[in-house]
Amino acid sequence: MKIALMDSGIGLLPAAAVLRELRPDVDMVLSQDPDGMPWGPRTTEDIVAHALAVARAAAEQKPDALVVACNTASVHALDAIRAELEPDIPVIGTVPAIKPAAADGGSVAIWATPATTGSAYQRGLIRDFASGADVAEIPCPGLADAVEYARSEQIAEIVAAAAAQTPAGTRALVLGCTHYELLAAEIATALADSCPGLRLFGSARAVVEQALRRARPLRETGEGTLTVLRSGREESLPAEALSYPEGRSLLG
Repeated sequence: MKIALMDSGIGLLPAAAVLRELRPDVDMVLSQDPDGMPWGPRTTEDIVAHALAVARAAAEQKPDALVVACNTASVHALDAIRAELEPDIPVIGTVPAIKPAAADGGSVAIWATPATTGSAYQRGLIRDFASGADVAEIPCPGLADAVEYARSEQIAEIVAAAAAQTPAGTRALVLGCTHYELLAAEIATALADSCPGLRLFGSARAVVEQALRRARPLRETGEGTLTVLRSGREESLPAEALSYPEGRSLLG
């Protein structure tokens, strides 16, 4: 089986690491866009164009499923990608884990990019799945870029600022950007005193499990290979990716 994952950058690493954990035999394709990132500040038309280019590069590898491991691309370009690739290649989008986080009610915080925070898309998810919870939306300007380039001091500053904005006693925290899942331990530590017992909710495991269910395997098993495409070029994982355990786990 071959599964492809796409993102502008290394936000796909959490899902890739889960896939490697669950199915070490799967051949994996990681398709990124270092020449065009970040996608967040772009217009919708630009996001769709860049996401389609990355999806096409992945599709050339003939995967059995494609995971859009990026919230921004899932919001703006998922329909376009599906229209072009399905039904030949099942396409699985990423949705912030608001529904499971809010299932028990209480106080829920959502950390997300400024573009996503307060957006009609996020507000719709809150309306549909978190009406019984007390939800705080926390913008994290610059955090995705800091994660992408492994800027540890900047990460610490932004995480501390977002933690200060998170209401004390928050029960559940939604990691509303795939990049943030690479910081789960740091975020939990930053909120340990003000939010004891806090649970973090990411989307990586759910999206990978969905991809494995929907994949149409041309090969039942693979050899556990890894192919990295960066703006369509076959390259190695960038050094920044290897600064995170999820990145290093892909190298065996």
